[in-house]
Amino acid sequence: MSTVRPVTLREATPDDAGTLHGALLALARHTGDEGKVESTPAHLLAHGFGPDAAFEALIAEVDGQFAGMCLSFSSFSTWRGQLGIYVQDLYVDPAFRGLRIGESLLREACVRGHRRGARYLRLSVDRDNVSAQAFYERVGVSHARDEQIHMMRGERFEAFVRDGLAD
Repeated sequence: MSTVRPVTLREATPDDAGTLHGALLALARHTGDEGKVESTPAHLLAHGFGPDAAFEALIAEVDGQFAGMCLSFSSFSTWRGQLGIYVQDLYVDPAFRGLRIGESLLREACVRGHRRGARYLRLSVDRDNVSAQAFYERVGVSHARDEQIHMMRGERFEAFVRDGLAD
């Protein structure tokens, strides 16, 4: 006889900032990038909650225990003329994998985005995170082979801004 473990999804609250940060660290450990995490729970608290929140987060729980999270924010495609959703982080605790929690979190984030007018989903996956790539392909998220993500951060970004301010 199999035991069904009900999964509960809920919006994260400010009290969850530490839990979200712990999940981000676990995700970074999984990809071998823990040393790259610069954020703190205080950053998540300051930027993820309140009237001007930069992101929203969903938490999955099983029997009252943290099982996973999805952190996303709104996006806009000028070419499509459409609102979208960008999933920044999706994490399921290893103890709860196999319960389709990742799919449930991703679907709920998309449903919430759709209610606000989103008509597409974007995300990026670490090049070496083959298991995540397989998961996304399985649920219908395909690799956009015609795009690459580029980034400027840290001192390069600060110098670029300073040059703009000097004008």
